[in-house]
Amino acid sequence: MVKVKRSELTAEARRRNQEQAARLGGELVASRKRRRLTQQQVGDLVEVARSTVSAAENGRGAGLTLETWQRLGLAVGRPLRVELQRDPLEEPADAGHLAIQELILRLGRAAGYRATFELPTRPDNPRYSVDVGLRDDRGRRLLLVEAWNTFGNVGASVRSTNRKIAEADGLAAAIWGEGRHEVAACWVVRATRRNRELVARYPELFASRFPGSSVRWVRALTSGSKPPAEPGLLWCDVNATRLFAWRRG
Repeated sequence: MVKVKRSELTAEARRRNQEQAARLGGELVASRKRRRLTQQQVGDLVEVARSTVSAAENGRGAGLTLETWQRLGLAVGRPLRVELQRDPLEEPADAGHLAIQELILRLGRAAGYRATFELPTRPDNPRYSVDVGLRDDRGRRLLLVEAWNTFGNVGASVRSTNRKIAEADGLAAAIWGEGRHEVAACWVVRATRRNRELVARYPELFASRFPGSSVRWVRALTSGSKPPAEPGLLWCDVNATRLFAWRRG
């Protein structure tokens, strides 16, 4: 936690209050005039003196209570909204997903791949991308890795991966020409209890979609060995620090 001297905090709070009071006062007078209201009429609505309305409009309302400012705002059809700024220590909404991507990127780079975050599978439309692309120029292989912190619609996710594989085949041809190349894909899933239970609940579904050896996929991502031709599913630990194989039930 950053330590701030009491005097510095007080001075900064006073400065910010004065800035906000000046801004609110300007908005108050503009809105009052649009509605053809006098300061006296607004004061009567809010139950304060006309001089209080005048002071607020001229930027001298820093000492008014929030309730008074709320009544002033309501009187001119502008309800007051108060909120704290975003906490810089707050994790991004997709922090869990990013952690898995970070793990895959780190492992892929160490294994000798050219690793890309959010690799566009359709170059003419960057909105369509795979979470991590691992490119092996020597082997002319392009690995598509989808990171799953939690599942929503599994069927839609499978169809999305199928589309990306088809698109990436064209991308690989554009990179290496029309000669031999390989495109393979896998899912890396956070091994939470919920995700484990979901995969265990539909064993035939996941086994049918991901027949590639999970052990070989782990090796491919961590050591750069040739991956299975078929799609695979593997786990990462909850803290996204390592990969391990999915053991089919």
